[in-house]
Amino acid sequence: MAVRATVSRFPIDSDALEASGLPWGLTVTPFAAKDENGIAPARGSNGHLLPRCENCYAYFNTYGELDQWAWNCSLCGTLNGLPSDAIARYSNPHSIPEMSSSFIDLELPLDGSEEEMTQARPVYVAAIDLSSSEEFLELTKSSLLAALEALSPGSLFGLATFSHKIGLYDVQGPVPVVKNVFIPPDAESKLPLELEDAMPLLQFLAPVETCKDRIAAALETLRPITSWERSSGAAQGMDGVLMGGRGFGTAMEALFNYLGSEFGNTFALARVFAFLSGPPDYGRGQLDTSRYGEQYASKRVDADRALLPEQTPFYKDLATIAVQSGVCVDVFAVTNEYTDLASLKFLSIESGGSLFLYSSTDDSTLPQDMFRMLNRPYAFNCVLRMRTSTEFKPLHSFGHFFPDPQYENLQHIICCDSYATYAYDFDFADNTGFSRHSGYPPVVQIAFQYTVVVPPEELSSSELPSSSRGKHTLQRRLRIRTMQFSAAQNINEIYDSGDHEVVLSLLVHKVILVSLEDGVREGRALLHDWLVILTAQYNDAFNLVQYKNVNKSMSSQIDITFSQCPQLEPLPRLVFALLRNPLLRFHEEGVHPDYRIYLQCLFSVLEPSSLHCGIYPSLMSYSTPDKQAYPRHSLSRAALMTSGSPIFFLDAYTTLIVFYSSTADPSLPFPPPQDCLLRKTINEVKQGRSITPKLMFIRGGQDDATAFENYLIEEQDVDGSGFASAMGFVAFLDDISQSVAEYMK
Repeated sequence: MAVRATVSRFPIDSDALEASGLPWGLTVTPFAAKDENGIAPARGSNGHLLPRCENCYAYFNTYGELDQWAWNCSLCGTLNGLPSDAIARYSNPHSIPEMSSSFIDLELPLDGSEEEMTQARPVYVAAIDLSSSEEFLELTKSSLLAALEALSPGSLFGLATFSHKIGLYDVQGPVPVVKNVFIPPDAESKLPLELEDAMPLLQFLAPVETCKDRIAAALETLRPITSWERSSGAAQGMDGVLMGGRGFGTAMEALFNYLGSEFGNTFALARVFAFLSGPPDYGRGQLDTSRYGEQYASKRVDADRALLPEQTPFYKDLATIAVQSGVCVDVFAVTNEYTDLASLKFLSIESGGSLFLYSSTDDSTLPQDMFRMLNRPYAFNCVLRMRTSTEFKPLHSFGHFFPDPQYENLQHIICCDSYATYAYDFDFADNTGFSRHSGYPPVVQIAFQYTVVVPPEELSSSELPSSSRGKHTLQRRLRIRTMQFSAAQNINEIYDSGDHEVVLSLLVHKVILVSLEDGVREGRALLHDWLVILTAQYNDAFNLVQYKNVNKSMSSQIDITFSQCPQLEPLPRLVFALLRNPLLRFHEEGVHPDYRIYLQCLFSVLEPSSLHCGIYPSLMSYSTPDKQAYPRHSLSRAALMTSGSPIFFLDAYTTLIVFYSSTADPSLPFPPPQDCLLRKTINEVKQGRSITPKLMFIRGGQDDATAFENYLIEEQDVDGSGFASAMGFVAFLDDISQSVAEYMK
């Protein structure tokens, strides 16, 4: 569980918080195997015996005072008596995780019999769009073949297709058999037949270890629905015009109900991989994509505001059905046509899944993403709870979870991998703030309760009853991180303890929310105004502006680069980069609304360092493929020219580019050889990613360098077309300076 705060020394009261201009909060990556310093939790069992505070329900931890019979809660100060079993246990503290570490991970007893505990087999279902092309199906087949290699023995796999009908495949016999159920064309009607009646679920879900070859054979039989088939099965409008045939909504709803019958019996979590080649246009949940083609400018309507909200609650409601059925949905959209991901995204993010977007089948990393996603550990049925000491409280929470309807600051996460990150911001509970001389510093406690499926090979035989050996086992665990912070005595201490990457994370979450509610223009305005206010507060705190010369010379006195505070120096560059990012660029600049939604979903789950990379890519240079020249350059043509290095490596999180300058020595090997330092760096970067970055090699002067040059944003106009101009980062700083001068008058 990695936790990072925007400032490690908290503001002492609400006046100090307001005067600093910085957001106050933290990010948490609950299922990360280690903390932010690379330290693993102390592990143990009997999590249900961990003492809890009678007043605030916080868990016992190393920061509370302990005597023989009682303990003081480090969050609220309450004195709690210890039960007799805890007194006996704590008499030998060295073997007790909660006595030795403030970061613990304890096993909890499971409800139900051991037999039920071992019946939980991992279930995976692929739902494939047949209203598609041969290329799309080839890509999907290769992705699923990669996925089959990543699935652990004992897993069950189901293959389904959808178009104007749903196809269910039985691969447990000698020859794959498909049963079809036709989808009613209108948006109101449900299926005429339950899927269970077409094919019993346990006939549909096949054991991977014995049926892998037959699953592969069934995949090879998939063909796109022909226009003739579609016109005979799909609805026809006036004059026989085809009205579509991608019944995605009906198919998903039917699949969730189908799987739900065995939830808690055959499986504890089922993952559905939905492969989509275009917008749903048939049956329930069909979407009107004509809104993308409308001329918003002529109507004086903000296109970004019009295209970001969902047009129907159908997929949000469907996500609720998925959760109730124990299903997590990953949506893989391979399309360059408008698919309205603004409506579809809820199906994945609210069921604990991911949303992937690939603009073409040619250079798609879908097979690698599938393999990577299934090869990493994940937790499910998770509950995340944030508690704080009494002086302050969580104000907002951000991330792909849904809040508990009854309890505050309690979030449910259906499925969580080791990369998924969530954010909170804080506010004071009242006007008192933290005491300057109190013996009770600010404390944050994060509790994460989760379930994992443990393969039989990871459990020793002594841990299992003999009847359960060779089977998957469910394990319920409780992970707790208690952190003590200090309160800053002055504003300089707040600034000196800042973490610009976590500040960026909270800004991105807030800007996404404002964009969704009020449009991209409002999101941009919020960001600009925030930087102006922060710069003004910082200049005021350090007394950098002499008010005697308020007018013309005032902007020249303003320190807009935070030169007195290295921790804040990157912020103007990051804000500029965020304003240039497709997340906040205007519709008129050619930003596709689906791509914007994809970025919103991706950036909402990245931990701070990864997000920094996605907003302001890192650029390093090499003198040869085996020798690094400079570890970091600014994203400008000037930086490239002055460095004199022949080779550059740009990491933009989703894209990696190796660029050889046009003046590079022709004897330098291109592309870099597999055993060189540069390749080793590339491989390490790819290894640590939640998605597979696209790797490009570009030779300056010979290849088209546009992809690389587009990332050199510092000469680009922050509000304009993105073409290099006299505007850019320097002019942006000048604009901020003028705005700060106006603000401080």
